[in-house]
Amino acid sequence: MSSASSSVRRIAATVLAAGAVVGAAALPAAAHDGDRHHQRPRVEISRVQADSPGRDDRSNRSLNSEWVEITNTTRDGINLRGWTLRDSDGNRYRFDNVRIGARATIRIHTGNGRDTRTDLFQDRRNYVWDNGSDTATLRDDRGRTVDTESWGRRR
Repeated sequence: MSSASSSVRRIAATVLAAGAVVGAAALPAAAHDGDRHHQRPRVEISRVQADSPGRDDRSNRSLNSEWVEITNTTRDGINLRGWTLRDSDGNRYRFDNVRIGARATIRIHTGNGRDTRTDLFQDRRNYVWDNGSDTATLRDDRGRTVDTESWGRRR
């Protein structure tokens, strides 16, 4: 009887040890899955200046003082071709063949100007971003929301 009970104890100990190993391996995987929803976006709206300094006189200088910054938080460059930036009223800016470098930031101005690696221009003659409240929405080339930034009171 003692050899049977010691065999049972060895089998039980083996099963418990195997269960502990499987449980320990599964814990980090489960914790990682939960983090997926809290990760920072790869490309994000990092800053918005909706209210250009000074008088809103619709001059190109004033229009270009209204802008949205987008930052690539990864170590790789990303092509933004087909991505869009929209406001709450449906005004949309579509990115052409624009590449944002690794850990780089680009600024999208409302008015007219010459595009560079760091500054893009919507070539508009009217303000886009409402001073009091608005939402900037960045979508990828498949129409999926990548990031949003809201300010002021919701309408």
